Amino acid sequence: MAQRPSATTDGPDAEKLPADSAPASAGPALANPSDSTAVSRWLQAQPDYDADYYEVDSALGDDAGSSTASLSASILEYRTIHGRRFHSTRGNTDYWGPNDEIQANSMDLSHHTLTLLFGDKLFQAPIGDNPKRALDVGCGTGLWAIDFADTYQDCEVIGTDISPTQPYWVPVNLRFEIDDCTAIPWTYAPNSFDFIHLRYLFGAIRDWNALYAEVFRALRPGGWAEACEPSTYVRSDDGSILEGDGSALSEWAPLLKEAARKYGGTVSEGPRPMRMVEEGLIVKAFQNAGFVDIHQETRKCPLTPFSDDPRLREVGTYARSAMEEGMEGFVLYLFTNGLGWSREQVTIYLSRVRKELRDRRKSPYVEVQVVYGRKPGAAS
Repeated sequence: MAQRPSATTDGPDAEKLPADSAPASAGPALANPSDSTAVSRWLQAQPDYDADYYEVDSALGDDAGSSTASLSASILEYRTIHGRRFHSTRGNTDYWGPNDEIQANSMDLSHHTLTLLFGDKLFQAPIGDNPKRALDVGCGTGLWAIDFADTYQDCEVIGTDISPTQPYWVPVNLRFEIDDCTAIPWTYAPNSFDFIHLRYLFGAIRDWNALYAEVFRALRPGGWAEACEPSTYVRSDDGSILEGDGSALSEWAPLLKEAARKYGGTVSEGPRPMRMVEEGLIVKAFQNAGFVDIHQETRKCPLTPFSDDPRLREVGTYARSAMEEGMEGFVLYLFTNGLGWSREQVTIYLSRVRKELRDRRKSPYVEVQVVYGRKPGAAS
């Protein structure tokens, strides 16, 4: 696989953390929104910007059986909410993300974005050249698992998700299973995998410690786990996006956090945390589970293709497309059920987000954090 130069990071190398250390903050923490500001502001009509600064919209060019239960009809009993398709209510999975083609396209674009951002690497952990068994938790459309299985053709690869939206034609060493990673305990036997990969589970997990305790248990001694999670806070280095500046992008994360908090108050399990990177929840979960040789690395993922760096410009092209394709799916369920917004109010807010993503004066990015660690013991 061809290697590209590494993207700009917070430091020249990945940071290695001792197992008992606390992670540094991944960025400035933004203030909690109040109903009278972030929420109520977007229930009102918003003035437009000067259209001269917007980039004209265009399509991307050429460069651009489960371990717990077998597949049954209940899994395919999808729900339609505000015109979007959501997974079934099987088990305890009240996840807010759609599973329709629109969201699948966003997932595929996100996979390509992250692969580019990390220099055409599927993962960062030093797993060696000969892993025998790997698990991709929350595999989505399955592209990461497919690429990994193609790369390690002697490795048995399993991808799990709560929705059967993966392709049928896959490498012979790969299979997909319907499973809910939040159903604790997992039914995989202890010491089953050499590598466990988890990516973009934000909003799906209430107890990160419980999740990574299961990851630790399922790994063989000497095996590696790797997590990749984004911050939901949109930032800039040039002051074009500032906390509380009234822009839709600056209020993206505060609104998500408030919606998750309010929606969590309506269900018995409680809210899901949305500040995984800012609060160091993933690193702490690795430490609490017992992992050693823990590393973390944070990279800035541009959300627009306006960088002077050609490679970051390409990353930004795909990242913006992924966000534009997926933004309604990110917020529709939470904003309507948590904030009490109508579908029309969500559309008004997202139209402003879309305009700001095409404003050449703005340089928004989100931080993407990778954490990996090893289960103590010698590899078999």
